Amino acid sequence: MTGRAILVTGASRGIGRAVAEAFARDGDRVAVHYRGSADQAEQVRTTLPGEGHVVVQGDLADPDAVRAVVDGAAEALGGLDVLVNNAGVYAPHPVFETSYADWQDQWRSTLDTNLVGPANAIWCAARHMRDKGGRIINITSRGAFRGEPEHVAYGASKAGLNSLTQSLAVELGRHGIAVAAVAPGFVETDMVTEYLASPAGAAVRAQSPFDRVARPEEIAAAVHWLASPLAEWASGTIIDLNGASYLRT
Repeated sequence: MTGRAILVTGASRGIGRAVAEAFARDGDRVAVHYRGSADQAEQVRTTLPGEGHVVVQGDLADPDAVRAVVDGAAEALGGLDVLVNNAGVYAPHPVFETSYADWQDQWRSTLDTNLVGPANAIWCAARHMRDKGGRIINITSRGAFRGEPEHVAYGASKAGLNSLTQSLAVELGRHGIAVAAVAPGFVETDMVTEYLASPAGAAVRAQSPFDRVARPEEIAAAVHWLASPLAEWASGTIIDLNGASYLRT
């Protein structure tokens, strides 16, 4: 088999799709993961350049499903060289507008998918990389740093994912596995097209001096670089990709 074996979670749309396309253009074989969008995932697979791409399904909030996704991807691709933890959920739950029961549900579902799911995927993927090295890239968010007042669990989950990235960069580095993250701001995907076209869209774009939001391809380019052989020394890095819309020290 030629190229590397890549698993991208949440690859049926948006950033995940752009990431899958970037690796496929480089001659890699990609496992396109999805939770519920089977038709979209298959459409992505069939349009990726190159050969040997596969589709894998599973709910990342389910530990058994995570293991099946990772091991299934490795079996289908003949190994696993790169894991990109991209899948996530983002649902509003303002404190004074959310019942206590719904508050609990939002925290559980968000942390299970955005933080525990990636942690489980890394545990599983590391076992396929231990003897040969590999790359793990986590998609976090500027919300981990600036706060998410109506999406509190989301912000907390991404802050946790940043910490997870740095902790495992230290632990896994001695096995030749580099772990890094990218933290995008607002990204122009089909999920937010209507919102960006509304009056609120102008305010979102104005957060950046470039007066726009990111394109998925820009996020994918950073992920692709972090997975490259020359990026090993970036292990532990969290790259801000927000067009100067939020600057941290």
